[in-house]
Amino acid sequence: MNIYQHFRIEEREFIDLALQWMEYVEQTYSSKLTDFLDPREQQIVQAVVGSQAEIQVAFFGGQENNERKRALIYPEYLQVEKNDFHIRLFEVEYPVKFLTIEHPQVLGSLMALGVRRGKFGDILIHEGRIQFLVTEEISEYIKLQLTQIGRASVTLKELPSEEGLVIEGHWQEMTATVSSLRLDTVLAALLNLSRQKSQELIRNKRVKVNWTTIENPSFECGVADIISVRGFGRLKLISIEGKTKKDKWRIVGGKQK
Repeated sequence: MNIYQHFRIEEREFIDLALQWMEYVEQTYSSKLTDFLDPREQQIVQAVVGSQAEIQVAFFGGQENNERKRALIYPEYLQVEKNDFHIRLFEVEYPVKFLTIEHPQVLGSLMALGVRRGKFGDILIHEGRIQFLVTEEISEYIKLQLTQIGRASVTLKELPSEEGLVIEGHWQEMTATVSSLRLDTVLAALLNLSRQKSQELIRNKRVKVNWTTIENPSFECGVADIISVRGFGRLKLISIEGKTKKDKWRIVGGKQK
């Protein structure tokens, strides 16, 4: 399978892992459940598994609109239910009238417990309510260990998945024509900036792609990449539509409202 040519060199390790998952399902005739994956990782898994007729993949993150989802790779004859994804939902109880808790504080406190990022799904915050999702296998540990976020003492209440906050992911779509898929070029087009300004943002460590700080302006963007720019919000490369007669790329991007 020559799938590597479609992805970045630095993604080969994850592609190999996805291939291992697929081979496990092929050889054991049983399903394989992954940790939470970001949208780019989901796209890679879909590409790896999608070419196989006898193996299917489904994604679920607690709510349909959630970004981070677990992948379930399974033989085509199995019926998949939401419970098969083994996700637990917690709501944070804290003195909301006196304190404000923000997304980075929640993530930082979770990561400080020594559990890798893949065990956590989306962190949902709306009008003072805070929820987050975790894999079932660490749920009891998290419930016992997470007692403080920032300056706030907290307790966790487990809820049925149906009671999860629904955060609408509104993306304002836009089309652009770019000379290349370099990060500085895509960023300049989607934010209507000069290329020099986009390079400055990148070199000043204000740009993340798929939650990783990227300092190289020539980093090549791909479909489903989430680009976060401090001070400008979040962007998404929704699709690459091909090349024009002048050998430029037509892209569809989104800016989160």
